[in-house]
Amino acid sequence: MTGRPPRVHGGDPIPAPGLLGALKELRLPLDALRWTPEWLAMPRDGAARPRTVLLLPGIGASHRSLAVMLAFLRRLGHDVHDWGLGRNTGRVPELRAAVSDRLAALRRQKRRRVVLVGWSLGGYIAREVAREHPELVRKVITLGSPVVGGPRYTAVAAWYRARGQDLAQIEQRVASRYRQPLRIPVTAIYSKRDGVVAWQACIDQWSPKVRHVEVDETHVGLVFAPRVLAIVAEEVGRE
Repeated sequence: MTGRPPRVHGGDPIPAPGLLGALKELRLPLDALRWTPEWLAMPRDGAARPRTVLLLPGIGASHRSLAVMLAFLRRLGHDVHDWGLGRNTGRVPELRAAVSDRLAALRRQKRRRVVLVGWSLGGYIAREVAREHPELVRKVITLGSPVVGGPRYTAVAAWYRARGQDLAQIEQRVASRYRQPLRIPVTAIYSKRDGVVAWQACIDQWSPKVRHVEVDETHVGLVFAPRVLAIVAEEVGRE
């Protein structure tokens, strides 16, 4: 589903994923079987417009989590890079600064703006870097990324609480950043089967340049499913 986002959180509470949501992620092996014919239909022709792409992993994950996507986009002819920061620690201010430095270096080296593709928290970081440095970014593509509430409506909420983080305060800080508008096009891919991030938290009602695309995959499946990879490839090449 594409186009205008459904109005799902205009004052209505967003349910954080619970045990049932986590159990949805266990369907990944069954989904992998379903993907077999889709892999055979995947695009193989080179990209008409090769882009420079930077991939950002989700919380707790490293660049290895996006290895399939990296290989696929490179096979299509794109100049794809991992973020070079190891595991995503969840420390957003530090990571945002480091990604900004990495992005600026790529921009100088390649002499063109970069497409940012981020999974989960990596997508949120990509959006915020683009918000601060629109001159460096061509487009942002997010995969199951919480753009509402920070970690509050995700399965890692308890992890943040255990470390003394005030989730309500984080949610307010996230909301306050919308005062500086996103000027870069964003494609937000989300799934109602996501067992890690509440899908409602992936919907951005306030940024006019966001295009929402709904798919039918688990949170982990978002970085492996052929259908999602094909959408990412299409969006990377889209003007």
